[in-house]
Amino acid sequence: MTLIFLPLSLALTLLVTKAAKSVFPRAAEEWRWEQRVWAEEGGLAVLPCHLSPQELKNSWKMLYHKTAVRWERHGGRAHKETHMVLEVEYSGVLKTARSMIPRAMVQNADLRHGDFSLRIEPLQRDDVGEYEALVRYGTATLHCQVALGVVKVTVNIPGLVVETETFWLHCNSSHPGKPVGVQWFHNDSLVPISGRFVSLSGALSIYRPTMSDMGPWRCNLAYSDGTNVSATYNLQILGFSGPASSVVYAAAGSSANLPCTLNHNPSASGIQGVKARWSNLTGGYLGDWGTSRNGDFTLHVPEVGPGDAGQYRCDVSIRSTTITKEVTLAIIMVTPSIKGPVAEGSHLMLICSLTHPQGHEHFQWRHIDSAYSNRNSAEATSRDLGTQSFLLGSTLELPRVSQKDTGTWECSVHGPEGRLGAVEYGLEITDVQVSGPPPILGRQVTLGLLLFIFLLLMACTLVLALWNRRVRSPHFPALEREIPAPIPRNGGKDGGQEGKIQQTEC
Repeated sequence: MTLIFLPLSLALTLLVTKAAKSVFPRAAEEWRWEQRVWAEEGGLAVLPCHLSPQELKNSWKMLYHKTAVRWERHGGRAHKETHMVLEVEYSGVLKTARSMIPRAMVQNADLRHGDFSLRIEPLQRDDVGEYEALVRYGTATLHCQVALGVVKVTVNIPGLVVETETFWLHCNSSHPGKPVGVQWFHNDSLVPISGRFVSLSGALSIYRPTMSDMGPWRCNLAYSDGTNVSATYNLQILGFSGPASSVVYAAAGSSANLPCTLNHNPSASGIQGVKARWSNLTGGYLGDWGTSRNGDFTLHVPEVGPGDAGQYRCDVSIRSTTITKEVTLAIIMVTPSIKGPVAEGSHLMLICSLTHPQGHEHFQWRHIDSAYSNRNSAEATSRDLGTQSFLLGSTLELPRVSQKDTGTWECSVHGPEGRLGAVEYGLEITDVQVSGPPPILGRQVTLGLLLFIFLLLMACTLVLALWNRRVRSPHFPALEREIPAPIPRNGGKDGGQEGKIQQTEC
């Protein structure tokens, strides 16, 4: 009989025990698991320790009572024995190891939500090791074990890498094994190991880097035990801001600045002894500049002319590397077809020219202001700006110059990127007739005046001739009373005719 009831009692005991566990939480039970976390040196490492959603649902009431958290570290590079990293007591007092201040912390707000993770920032190489968390809340206890590994990408050149300066990127981790595979990515694109890129024992050599090599470089390390780790290095290159070759457009007679500026301040990056040297490819040495300019070696030319146009070179020496920037100075000029004063009514051409054109420029003309206008200058400007028209082409032709053309004319140079530069030309009109007849009417008046003078001369000549004849007549009266001498008569008829003729002539 006893043998019969023994299994029944055992079954009943199991049922009661199971029912009690469903009513009362697992007060003395410990949960334990192990994880491995990899983080980059200098970044944030999160060592996870938290309750699952189901466990949080069953234990959330106890989390609002007294909770204590203690993180310990076993061994490591600097410590051979277990030592405390961080501890939060029931009273809320926080204790942190001196070597972890202020890098280690837990979020107090997360404790009520079952998250007891340890955060270390910035992570150091010596933080590698085994970490264990002991959490007590209510009557429950939680253990978490996490193995922390560190991975990092380093460069063999301290500070900034200078453009065209060959360097190496090394990918290292705290994994005890040797990587069986290494891959490099730049901007998430796989780097082909060829040309400027050489790989040796996990390191990547970049020959003569350019500004396009800046940005994130990521390495992936694969180990025989299936571990895969990665780290990223944000590469910064010290070079020129803007393109290595540029063109500066300046009007003849104006000032010009030839740029030579570094994208980083060398002194702020710990680089000393930076020097710059300016030279003209046709005129030779121009001057030296030191590091006092904080990476700005711009050449200022107070007044430029056609003789200053050409190519300039700025050589900057950084450590044992020299980088070069070439600048072309293009001068904008206006040449008038009439030298000296321009008379009203003249045919004038203004030719806009550019030294060292690049082949993509085009010209525009516009009349900025007119000295002939009697309007208020501010009013005239506000009205004209809205109605100004642009004339395309390098040559501005004025078939007949008038007072409306007086003032400032601007020739601007444009390219694909927009306006590049401009030059102004002041047009002044001389020999101006303020109140005179139009040219056609003036010619008519001149012709009429000449005709009047001619007729007046003819009349004077005729009057003078008649006057002279009248004046001479009284001095020779015998001529008026001349009696013809007798002529022998050959015949009555012929003689009479001859006498008649003589009288008629007199």
